[in-house]
Amino acid sequence: MSTERELGWDDEIQKDGGEFIVLPAGDYNFTVSKFERSRFAGSEKMPACNQAKLELTVHSPEHGDVVVFHNLFLHTKTEGLLSNFFAGIGQKKKGEPLRMNWQAVVGARGRLKLEINKFKGNDGSDKTNNNVKTFYAKDDSPGHQAPFPGTQGGGYTPGKF
Repeated sequence: MSTERELGWDDEIQKDGGEFIVLPAGDYNFTVSKFERSRFAGSEKMPACNQAKLELTVHSPEHGDVVVFHNLFLHTKTEGLLSNFFAGIGQKKKGEPLRMNWQAVVGARGRLKLEINKFKGNDGSDKTNNNVKTFYAKDDSPGHQAPFPGTQGGGYTPGKF
């Protein structure tokens, strides 16, 4: 049984990296598996602002659970994208204001649409990854069902997570 520990600069390593999976574009159930507060330094298009770095575990019936990274910028320019995310995890209702509850983000579930992003790698090669196109509001997401008795928020088909 191995124990986790910090590695030293000169330690020997053995494990190979896992295979990177790009899911086909489409609609998937997801669970927020990690949230980290960060700071975006700013760019040509976006001023410096707070940033939420999310790890979403996307549940694919064909490929199993796949982690997709998603960043949210806390700026008025992207307020609609923030609303889209919070509606997707059931915190925000359309047309109503919301004080963002970041403590309730990890473990939240919902449904999203993934797209495939094509880009050039640092070595000039063609690369692809998944991007979140949109989060579906709990009330109108494809495949949404009424909540199960004794649960809060939207319920999804058992076995899909």
